[in-house]
Amino acid sequence: MSPDSYYEPVADHRYKPTTHAGGAWAPDEQHFSPLGGLVVHALDRHRAGRPDDGLVLSRISYDILGRLALDECEIEVESVRPGRTIELLEAVVRIAGRPVVRARAWYLAALDTSAVAGGPADRLAPPVSLTPWRMSDDWPGGYIDSVEVRPVAPPRPGRTAAWISTPLDLVAGVPVTPLASYLALVDTANGIAARQPPTAWMFPNVDLTVHLHRQPRGPWTGLDTTVIFGPSGQGLTGTVLHDVDGPVGHAQQILTVRPIPGA
Repeated sequence: MSPDSYYEPVADHRYKPTTHAGGAWAPDEQHFSPLGGLVVHALDRHRAGRPDDGLVLSRISYDILGRLALDECEIEVESVRPGRTIELLEAVVRIAGRPVVRARAWYLAALDTSAVAGGPADRLAPPVSLTPWRMSDDWPGGYIDSVEVRPVAPPRPGRTAAWISTPLDLVAGVPVTPLASYLALVDTANGIAARQPPTAWMFPNVDLTVHLHRQPRGPWTGLDTTVIFGPSGQGLTGTVLHDVDGPVGHAQQILTVRPIPGA
């Protein structure tokens, strides 16, 4: 039977990926998207033992240090800059004892600033009104097979807005926060607006940075994405993040662009 989650807990701070976490570039690798959500789950666990301090995750930056093998991982979290109104946490993901992801997360005090709140408020068309798109027609991998994608308009090279959702749990048998579930889908952005076919060109991201001006709610992650390829092997995926109430922040991914030999 197919598992109904992306990860299974195997020990304290250790997780085993299921087939649904399979990557798009190689069958024996993890897709980073669910792993990004798992890191947020580890950060949530680290902070769960303290009284509610009113801090919320406002920025998280991930550096992908190497190949993400489809194997057990361990996540270690430490406080880099503790504080009552601002805190910085760092998480390190290790596979086979080797660091593969390093993430830093800023938590800021949640205050009532509704009187001065403002900014662009354009909403994406709601997902209930849209038709699903088979992203797996363009991309392989267990993760891509696991998600439902509903584009706002037909996807175009370098430009797509779409809603992403999944019926799967992030961690089997373990409750996770709505934020962890939301962020587990954000890295999909680099695939929904591909400028070139992934059968001819590789353009994996080596990082992901997310800034939030509002805490999102699920179950849909909205991605309004633009992909740029530069002339010297670098690219950039930029995304305005949405939930059904409107924009919640931005995401950026730097890409290494290269032709696939023999393609």
